[in-house]
Amino acid sequence: MISTKYKLSPISNDASFRKFYRKKYDNRSLSTIVIFSKRNKFRNLFVYSVINQLLLKNNIKAPKLISGNHKKGFIEIEDFGDITFRNIIRKNRKKFNIYKKLVNLLIRVQKIDPKTVSNSIGKNYKLTEYSIKELQKESNLFFDWYLPLIVKKNKASLMKKILKKKLEILYKKLKFKNTTFVHRDFHGSNLMKVKDQIGLIDSQDAIIGNPTYDLLSLIDDARIKTSNQLKNNILNYYLNKSLRIYKTKRKDFINDFNILSVQRSLKIIGIFSRLYKRDKKKQYLKLIPYTWGLLELRLKNEMFKEVRNILNQFISSRDRKKIKFYAN
Repeated sequence: MISTKYKLSPISNDASFRKFYRKKYDNRSLSTIVIFSKRNKFRNLFVYSVINQLLLKNNIKAPKLISGNHKKGFIEIEDFGDITFRNIIRKNRKKFNIYKKLVNLLIRVQKIDPKTVSNSIGKNYKLTEYSIKELQKESNLFFDWYLPLIVKKNKASLMKKILKKKLEILYKKLKFKNTTFVHRDFHGSNLMKVKDQIGLIDSQDAIIGNPTYDLLSLIDDARIKTSNQLKNNILNYYLNKSLRIYKTKRKDFINDFNILSVQRSLKIIGIFSRLYKRDKKKQYLKLIPYTWGLLELRLKNEMFKEVRNILNQFISSRDRKKIKFYAN
C-alpha cells in the first residue's frame, strides 16, 4: 500500500514572489516540487504550466504539471533536482564544450512556433511581442531602482530624461523582427542537469521576440564570469549552427545582439537593485559590479558613444564597482 503521507521541505527561492517546496512521500524515492504564489498567480503558475506544455510538446525537457490550481495559488510539478548548469560551468575547465550543448538546445527552442498555445483544459494563451515599449519599460528599471541608490533625485531625473531618448533611438535600430520564441531568461541558473538531459525551467516570461535575445542571455550571464574570448567563441558557434540567415546577415545579428545586451544589462542592474531595496534580498548586490562590466563591454561599440558618454558623466567607474554604498 502506497502511503499518502509526505513532507514539504523549503528549497531556495528565486527572484520572484514564489515559494518552492520539495514534496517527499514516506515510502517513495521520487519527489515533486510544489510552487506557491500569492502574487501574479496567472503568470507564475498558469502561464508557467502552459509554456512548459509547449516546450514538452516540442521535445524540450520541461517540468511536467502533476496537479494544482493556479487560482488557489499553487501547482505541483516534476522535480528536476538541484544541479544547475551555472554550477557545472563554474566548476568545469572545458566550459566551451558545455556551452555548445546549451546552444544546441537553444537552437531547438528557437524552432518552436510561438503562436497561440493551448493548455490541457483547452484554454488558450497567446504569447505577446517584445515591443519597443516593453524594452523601454524594462530598461526603466535601471532609472527607477538603481539610480536613486547612488545619485540625488534631481540628478537621477535629469539622467533618465536624457538617456531614455537615446535608448529609444537605439531600440528602433533593431534589424530583425519579433518572430522567434524567446524564453527571456535562458541562462545557467535556469538550465538543469536531469540525468543525461538538459531541463529548462522558469519559462513563465516567454515572449515572441528577437532571435538574439536568449543567446545574449546565455553569453552575457550576470551570474557566470566568462572571458571575452569564450563569449566570442559561443557566439560564433551559434552562428555556424543556427539558421543561415543569421550568418549571411551577421552584421545585423551583431547589431541586435549588442543593443539588446545593453538593454538587458540595464534591466538586470535595475532588478538586482529592486530585489535589494524592495525585497530585502541583499545577495543580489554582489552581482551588480560584474553586470556593469557586461554593460561596459558592449558599450565599447561606437554606436553607443552617446549612451556611454552620458553614463560616464553621471556615474563614475569607482561607483559602479561599489557594493557597500547600497546599504546606506
